[in-house]
Amino acid sequence: MQDSATGLETVNQSNGVNPPNTKERPKALRAIALLEAAKGAIAIIVGLALHELGGEEIQSLFESLVQHLHLNPASEAPSVIHHAISKINDKNITLLALGSVLYASVRFIEAYGLWHAYAWTEWFALASGAIYLPFEIVGVVTQGKWLDWFALAINLVVIGYMGLLIKRRRTASKARYS
Repeated sequence: MQDSATGLETVNQSNGVNPPNTKERPKALRAIALLEAAKGAIAIIVGLALHELGGEEIQSLFESLVQHLHLNPASEAPSVIHHAISKINDKNITLLALGSVLYASVRFIEAYGLWHAYAWTEWFALASGAIYLPFEIVGVVTQGKWLDWFALAINLVVIGYMGLLIKRRRTASKARYS
């Protein structure tokens, strides 16, 4: 049965987790699911690359890339990246790789739940997006680069959309029990 307030199929009251039919899932929810899956895939790639290459190899690879692209190693972005890479060693590389796998797992679980329109993942996406807001706001205020603004804008759209879906579900649920 479709809920007129959300455009989603009403949740099965026996188990509370049945997703709506594929045709009734909002496309925006699927777009957010794809974004989360992409973040997870990038985290896996970075984690595997860190683990496979190791600290010293990553440094030499980065230096070669900077030379090949004719970048100024003293400019802001290359110097920040080089400084971060110089801190990577064989002792902490495994922790970084495991951290990226953990992060990717969370992103993939969120993507799966959003793709299937589970109500709990709307809350999860709202909370996981809200966690980054303070950092993104600090980035915008202190640096104000277009990437900081872009990340903040995308995150605000996702958080706002999740809040809207949650509100609609609650309104529909109250109407159903009234």
